Amino acid sequence: MAQPSLSQHVLSLERELGVKLLERSPRGVSLTASGEVLLSHAQRITDALEVAVEAVRQSGSEPMGEVTFGLPSSVSMVLSVPLAETVRLELPKVRLRAIEAMSGFIQTWLEDQSIDLGLLYDISSVRHLHHTKLMTEELCFFSAPDAWPFDTPPGTEVRLADLAEIDLILPSQHHGLRTMIDRFTRSSGVALTVGTEMDALSQIKIMVSRGSAFTILAPAAAQDFLERGELVMAPIIEPKMVRPIYLVRNPAKPVTKASRELERTTMLVIRDLVDRGIWRADDAVLDAATGA
Repeated sequence: MAQPSLSQHVLSLERELGVKLLERSPRGVSLTASGEVLLSHAQRITDALEVAVEAVRQSGSEPMGEVTFGLPSSVSMVLSVPLAETVRLELPKVRLRAIEAMSGFIQTWLEDQSIDLGLLYDISSVRHLHHTKLMTEELCFFSAPDAWPFDTPPGTEVRLADLAEIDLILPSQHHGLRTMIDRFTRSSGVALTVGTEMDALSQIKIMVSRGSAFTILAPAAAQDFLERGELVMAPIIEPKMVRPIYLVRNPAKPVTKASRELERTTMLVIRDLVDRGIWRADDAVLDAATGA
């Protein structure tokens, strides 16, 4: 719209409402308090219209559109490829945008509605968001096969207290995995020695496979190295270290048919990975989530 025409519309609106909407000065134009109120309402109306348009589009028989999904790194390593392949085959009009990130970022994106879905380990600060518990997975100790640090056969279960005696490489405290590990060690009165912090799980696995350090990971995050025999895994006991995994969405963000179908497909893909032993998990929880 041309500037003179826009100005006339604003003046006409001001006369109709009986208030000034814009403060005009030699330095430019700014909103008055009344203008701010009108803008806020106008934005809500525009947002509602966009939701209505999307709802009409989604009312057809086939799901379509983009769905953004935040995945923690250790989950992305085992889930992202089979999920993307399944979506391409079964939901051809749905465009999956999978974003690998640390849990803290995923939580923020869920809060500000930047993503449709996210997987989180810790929901203590986001219980107001809609969440479904999918499973509980065990955290294990990892070493290079020829660098096993204990006087036991490689792969023998390890007490948490024994890990205080060795040099570990772990993600930083901004990482969901580290948060979970620190919570277990604090409650058990164990002080770990973390010689190196690295937020790239792929690099952590390489360092451990070279015998340079040891680490604690979920088995799914190291499946590739385990299959190649480059790492050996041992259960941690006294206590056993486990973490839940939740599928989370913000109820304030409109739910599309595409996002509902992706949620359902995610559960089915995880169910398949668990059944095939690729993802070691407490599948009783997942049974309830999938209706199996």
